[in-house]
Amino acid sequence: MDIEVIRSPRRTRTISAERRGGKLLVRIPARMSEVEEREWVGKMVDRVLAKERAAELNAGAALERAAARLNDRYFGGHLRWSSIRYVTNQGMRYGSCTPSDGTIRISHRVAGLPDFVRDYLVMHELAHLEEHGHGAGFHALVDRYPLAERARGYLMALERPG
Repeated sequence: MDIEVIRSPRRTRTISAERRGGKLLVRIPARMSEVEEREWVGKMVDRVLAKERAAELNAGAALERAAARLNDRYFGGHLRWSSIRYVTNQGMRYGSCTPSDGTIRISHRVAGLPDFVRDYLVMHELAHLEEHGHGAGFHALVDRYPLAERARGYLMALERPG
């Protein structure tokens, strides 16, 4: 990746990055040391690449289609969400849901897993729209998905230390 660092005397604290053509422009304060510059350029490259990865994964709307299909099949089509998307900032979780605003986030790591595992994780987050906790009612909803146990086993095998 071609990177151009632009030092600005007017910039005192903020650092930004943007793609322009085939180049990544990183704007930093002029007073920044070379060590700080290397550190921040690395962080900004990671951020830009993560943002581009998420945009690429979400472009096909695969999660939206999966959620609609699972909603119709296992929830009678009555669930409503405001957004469902892949995100790149979930390193420990596979997904999360904010029932109050209907936002569902699925880790970008899920995109490389088999469809039945992705569908299980979407099913899990959809169930949170109806049951906020992880109690018996919640598990009854998730277990409507016939491959739930298989998907849980797959995820357990992934998480098992080498």
